[in-house]
Amino acid sequence: MNSRHFISLTLVAATAFVTALVTTEVRAASSRFSAEDEAVYQQRFATLMESFRLGLGLETYDPLESVPGATDDQAFEVVDAENVTINAEALAQAEAYAAANRSIALLVWQGGKLQMARYFQGDAKTTFASRSLAKPMSAVAIGRALQLGAIRSLDQPISDFITEWRDDPGRSKILVRHLLDMRSGLLPQAAATTAEDVLNRAYLHPRHDEVILYEYPLVHEPGTRYEYNNATSELVALLIKRATGRRYAEFLATEILQPLGAMGGDIWVNRLGGTAHSGCCLLLPPESWLRLGLLLMSDGVWADRRLLPPGYVAEMRRGTAQNPYYGMGVYMAGRYIERRGFANPERDRPALRVLHSEPYLSNDVFLFDGNANQVVYMIPSADMVIVRVGSSPPRGEGQEWDNSFLPNVLLKGWMSQSPSRTLTPQPRD
Repeated sequence: MNSRHFISLTLVAATAFVTALVTTEVRAASSRFSAEDEAVYQQRFATLMESFRLGLGLETYDPLESVPGATDDQAFEVVDAENVTINAEALAQAEAYAAANRSIALLVWQGGKLQMARYFQGDAKTTFASRSLAKPMSAVAIGRALQLGAIRSLDQPISDFITEWRDDPGRSKILVRHLLDMRSGLLPQAAATTAEDVLNRAYLHPRHDEVILYEYPLVHEPGTRYEYNNATSELVALLIKRATGRRYAEFLATEILQPLGAMGGDIWVNRLGGTAHSGCCLLLPPESWLRLGLLLMSDGVWADRRLLPPGYVAEMRRGTAQNPYYGMGVYMAGRYIERRGFANPERDRPALRVLHSEPYLSNDVFLFDGNANQVVYMIPSADMVIVRVGSSPPRGEGQEWDNSFLPNVLLKGWMSQSPSRTLTPQPRD
């Protein structure tokens, strides 16, 4: 998707029954909100539709809440030419690919050092809209809350905190892990073009958290289906607030970014003093995402301090029976498939599946993968993290984003520096 909004382009074919159910629930629940709130929503919806008409997305978020990071002087420095561990040709190929695909930045980390940092727009301190990169951040936030003891278990019902659902026969079965592995049972993401559509209300309303609580339908038994949707991830901010008594922005700042030495930024809140969007709309500099990737590469330990429970990263990287390629906020290499999408694999539209022109050269690749092909590749066997962020790459005849290009060209460049380096490639069927 183009620009700064997170509505997934993965479409689902909703049944007539579900459509009628959603419309009925929206009409019944909309009276819950004030005329002023509804007016704000209508204005935001009109702005989004106009941006779509121009071929863009929502360009700005208002209001924003600060997410303070560490001091700027902790930024990584790129190694000098004598200490680069990836050959110059591979780095040049990666840079050219990123530049040709509307990237904001490309960062390459290997062997404990930053091998490349290219900023095509702005500089190292420039923030950008994370889109769905915010989803793995929400998974890390849950892991941090587990380590702090604020949440007991991934298998704890979220109704222990979201008490509005305690007596609901379906929603009371949603577990904490279901908010991270997309098995909540809530209505899947789809195209949404009307103001009445709950997908738009759950995104744009100044009380979007209440929209999700009271309007958003449950359409499957929790834990039985993988269905990508943003509402599931948006519940994490509310869960963190209820479990810890702390605002989501402050929690991210003091429990994740500052311990990592990462620069901060801002996050969209639905209204002043309201609830943050945890499924999208987090504005941070690129290097902050690099540090998050490095945290997962080290099993949740940073500078000898454990931030995530032992084994939590392995749990993030564990797929489900419903989608073995998606864990908790991250995608895994698995067996090679030329094209993969974000929606339920059974119903994913071919036109929206991301190209993988060849298998990954390492079978342990796992990644953050957000709208506009914003990616953070983590490759433990090569001690490598690659960050590419930016706008949607151009699409045309013979031109589209290839999710395997950057990791493979850089892995080849790394292996060429030493004949003793070997990798186990992603298996084919």
